[in-house]
Amino acid sequence: MGSTRRKFTQEYKTEAVRLVFDSGRSAAEVAKSLGIHEATLGNWVKKAKEDGGAEERSLSLSERAELEELRKKYAQAQMDIAFLKKAASFFASEQR
Repeated sequence: MGSTRRKFTQEYKTEAVRLVFDSGRSAAEVAKSLGIHEATLGNWVKKAKEDGGAEERSLSLSERAELEELRKKYAQAQMDIAFLKKAASFFASEQR
């Protein structure tokens, strides 16, 4: 009745951790794309950091600037979406 635990090779774990560090995506995103539980991958990443086997790559100056610009654009888009939802709700209630 209970589910059996999946076993992963050390090579698979290493590659999954490398994907987190090299891709710039979160562990949750990588875990979802690989079809594993995010806590499992999170544990592997934590262990890799503790062991010093994998270090996160720091962002260059241009990457930091791009990240800041993208965050600003994202915040503006979120505000636009919220406004459009309110406008749609208003016009939908006017139709009744």
